Amino acid sequence: MLPALNLKDRRHTLLIDADDTLWENNIYFERAIANFISFLNHREYTPQQVRQVLNEVERQNVVKHGYGLHSFAHALVDTFERISVEPITPALHETIHGFAHAIAEQPMEIIPGVEDTLDYLHPRHRMIMLTKGNHTEQTRKVELSGLGRFFEAVEVVKEKDAPTYRHIAEHYSLEPETTWMVGNSPKSDINPALAAGLNAIFVPHADTWVLEHEDVQEAVEPRLLLRLGSFCELRKYF
Repeated sequence: MLPALNLKDRRHTLLIDADDTLWENNIYFERAIANFISFLNHREYTPQQVRQVLNEVERQNVVKHGYGLHSFAHALVDTFERISVEPITPALHETIHGFAHAIAEQPMEIIPGVEDTLDYLHPRHRMIMLTKGNHTEQTRKVELSGLGRFFEAVEVVKEKDAPTYRHIAEHYSLEPETTWMVGNSPKSDINPALAAGLNAIFVPHADTWVLEHEDVQEAVEPRLLLRLGSFCELRKYF
C-alpha cells in the first residue's frame, strides 16, 4: 500500500481481470471438486492426496486443453482413471462430467462493491477487461454479468504472460506509467504485468485457484505495485 499516493490528477488505463476480481468463479470449481472427491470416496487416498493428483492433472491439461469447463472435466476424468481401482464406464463418465458442467448452471455472483466502483471509475479512466480462458465461456460470463458496459473493450486471451501484456499495451497504445493491471492472481495478473513493464494492483481473493498461487513480485522502479484489501479501494486512488 502507498497511502500518500494520489493518482486522481491523471487519466489512467485500468486493465481489469474478471474471474474472482469482478465476479465469483473459483468457489464453484471448489464445490465441484469437493463433490467429486466425495463421490470417489477412495479407500487408499486421503481427500488431500486426491486433490494433489487433481492439481497435477490440471497443470498438464491446461497445456493440452487450455482453461475452462472442458479442460476441468477432462482433468476430473483423468484423475479418476489414474487412481480408481474400477474402470470408468459410460455412466461414471457422465456423472463425473456432470460435476464440471454443473458449474455453468451457477448464477452470476458479482463481488460486492464491484458494480458501484466500476460506475465511479468509468467516466474518469480508460478501462479494458482482460480475462483468460475459453472465449465462448468468458464472453458468456461478461454478458450475464452486465458489466461490459463499463469497458472500452473486452479481451479474452489464452494465457496471461508478459508477451500478452506487451501485445495488449502495443495494440491499445498504452503508456506504461499510466497503465495498471488489476487482479487477484499473482501468477497471471500481477507478476507478468510487472515483468512487461506495467504497474499492477493486487486485490487478493480468499479462494484464488491453487494453480494461480505464486509469491507476488515487487515492482521495479519506476513501476508501482498497490496491494488493496478490496476492489472498492480503487476509489481511494483513482
